Amino acid sequence: MPFRLLVPLGLLCALLPLHHGAPGPDGTAPDPAHYSFSLTLIDALDTLLILGNVSEFQRVVEVLQDNVDFDIDVNASVFETNIRVVGGLLSAHLLSKKAGVEVEAGWPCSGPLLRMAEEAARKLLPAFQTPTGMPYGTVNLLHGVNPGETPVTCTAGIGTFIVEFATLSSLTGDPVFEDVARVALMRLWESRSDIGLVGNHIDVLTGKWVAQDAGIGAGVDSYFEYLVKGAILLQDKKLMAMFLEYNKAIRNYTRFDDWYLWVQMYKGTVSMPVFQSLEAYWPGLQSLIGDIDNAMRTFLNYYTVWKQFGGLPEFYNIPQGYTVEKREGYPLRPELIESAMYLYRATGDPTLLELGRDAVESIEKISKVECGFATIKDLRDHKLDNRMESFFLAETVKYLYLLFDPSNFIHNNGSTFDVVITPYGECILGAGGYIFNTEAHPIDPAALHCCRRLKEEQWEVEDLMREFYSLKRNRSRFHKKSMSSGPWEPPTGPGTFSSSENHDQAREKKPAKRKIPLLSCPSRPFTSKLALLGQVFLDSS
Repeated sequence: MPFRLLVPLGLLCALLPLHHGAPGPDGTAPDPAHYSFSLTLIDALDTLLILGNVSEFQRVVEVLQDNVDFDIDVNASVFETNIRVVGGLLSAHLLSKKAGVEVEAGWPCSGPLLRMAEEAARKLLPAFQTPTGMPYGTVNLLHGVNPGETPVTCTAGIGTFIVEFATLSSLTGDPVFEDVARVALMRLWESRSDIGLVGNHIDVLTGKWVAQDAGIGAGVDSYFEYLVKGAILLQDKKLMAMFLEYNKAIRNYTRFDDWYLWVQMYKGTVSMPVFQSLEAYWPGLQSLIGDIDNAMRTFLNYYTVWKQFGGLPEFYNIPQGYTVEKREGYPLRPELIESAMYLYRATGDPTLLELGRDAVESIEKISKVECGFATIKDLRDHKLDNRMESFFLAETVKYLYLLFDPSNFIHNNGSTFDVVITPYGECILGAGGYIFNTEAHPIDPAALHCCRRLKEEQWEVEDLMREFYSLKRNRSRFHKKSMSSGPWEPPTGPGTFSSSENHDQAREKKPAKRKIPLLSCPSRPFTSKLALLGQVFLDSS
């Protein structure tokens, strides 16, 4: 098992310069849009646990809690901040108990990393305040959207929020995140062409397509990915139906001999006969919907390109069988390895392990340097660039490790699980079925179900108590025993149902539920007793 490469996080020199406020590896000042919130530390955090480095996971959690501050005057990519920062913090939050981090009583529905993720996501919400509901591509973390910000955003930058934002809404009880993500998805769906395709860039103010190239690669890719993963995570048939319709159009107009080309979105005519390395996620996505045969054929096409160069060039001209000028580099992207991991879990085909072996050997031989693994600037002569992308640690290393580690907890088939006691009941977590966001941050679907159910039960309790206290107040008006005794008021402060106006406003957005009769505990979902003012009302069912 080629684990020589698979513990690069032990090379702390590759990570330490990326702490908050530290200079970059070349000694220059860090890019504030990335380094000011310790991007790489957040992005690589769950990889530490998957590789078994529990102590380093715990240390980095402390570093992040002490140093991360999102109230900074920088312009940040809405897309990248979501998938790397929000996604990374959510994943680390849900994995923190497994990593031995002491969690608070309300976990997984509360916790410091969850609050950090929510804070980061709220910084992105101003970007969604457009006439179409589709977000701007950039937002200032302190001031919101800049007045002169371009309204042109790529398709992936609009449709890649449902996994993280629906997770946030489920864990926190605030529906605003999932709501804006769903609106953005629907606006893209409504903007597709008559032949069922979407373009590459759109004006979020007018809804007009600016770049009309349709394909599965850069600028579009994770939109399709999130329709599938959102459908699985949320058990949403509508999202899956949307993807399957897109899949038909993609097969009809862009697929040629198991390659996928770029075409004009309205006519279906070929505009670019190239393969982009970012497209290599597609076989893995096909495997998630059970289309294994097509996935393997496309994967083998991509694997031939890897064997030709020792990596995937950013652009590959399919008719010519060679790289495209100025697109010869390989920044150690994960997509082909990601597909190999998914397909190996589905098929057990040893060809997929061969790709993993080739990837380990190529990366170690070509890109390993004294303090990390460098981007390959040109695959033709293997020249290196003086940078290491955070997705190498977040995704490439992780997928390689999982490809060769069948017993990893991520691959759990439900045979083991954790029972977590919360103030509102029990939850089953860690049983498997993790959904990776597009930056390879795993989300436990059971946590969404757990917190959504617990929030609903908490709301039912609060509604019941409000109704009860209201009745008490009404009765007191007719049965005053003395002039000095005013009407009874419900308690306020920590531990009570809430005196917060913000909480009340958030709860107003929750779905309407059936009215619960006074002093009658619903038989479902409650199965235990409920105490009110010292009296116990048992579930009579």
